[in-house]
Amino acid sequence: MARAPAALALLCLWAAAPFPAEGEPPDAYPRAARAYLVAIDGQEVWARAADAQLPPASLTKIMTALLALEAGDRPGAWIEVSARAARETGSRAGLRAGEALSAEGALTATLVSSANDACLALAEHLAGSAAAFVERMNARAAALGLSATHFQNPCGHDAPGHLSSARDLLRLTRAALAFPEFRRLVALTEATVVTRGGRSLALRTHNLLLGRLRGAVGVKSGYTEGAGRCMVALAVRDGVEVLAVLLDSPDRWWTTSALLELAFDEAHRRG
Repeated sequence: MARAPAALALLCLWAAAPFPAEGEPPDAYPRAARAYLVAIDGQEVWARAADAQLPPASLTKIMTALLALEAGDRPGAWIEVSARAARETGSRAGLRAGEALSAEGALTATLVSSANDACLALAEHLAGSAAAFVERMNARAAALGLSATHFQNPCGHDAPGHLSSARDLLRLTRAALAFPEFRRLVALTEATVVTRGGRSLALRTHNLLLGRLRGAVGVKSGYTEGAGRCMVALAVRDGVEVLAVLLDSPDRWWTTSALLELAFDEAHRRG
């Protein structure tokens, strides 16, 4: 992502916005997304409807990954792919019912290519069933204080009551970023995982900022009809870390790029 087009995109982000509530960051770019939040080194600088409950699409998988990392599965553990996991729709790694994938491979496919089949197989492996895993997801959300978040499935499919918020997703992402393996996987543009039977699965990221926007190092994109285009983006330059969450953004790639550029400019201005 070149800086010049991103800067031009700012013209589409600005519009008169109401004065923020006391203690809330200003909604400086109300056209950026239905809800968004930008933080520089952990400090929230701009926000719009940051606590509004909205569908999170595949940003859901950040919680699935967090639980997998916290479970600390033994190295080399194998996951047998159920028929239900193999039938998963949307983004897929191409897993087949009855074959086995390592837990590490399933996590890689979940985060790098947002594979729903690998995501569900991982959830079933960790908790015995998708329903049991969702219970763990909601318990962990409560423990993290994610008051606007409630999950109905491990992977982010649209479902009544499957909701989160920009502020909750920012907090969830910070918890996941505490794991070096999470940081490593969400920064990959491509990867290959191999089933126990020797079948190689090529994975490619959906995050178009990686390799295009200077300093972009993750995290996750998502899309469903109900959620629209969603994004959690992380970029680091000269020791400054910017994290942005956008839910239902009309043009998430240029908009996210523009918000990150603005945030680095703001960090430089503040010195």
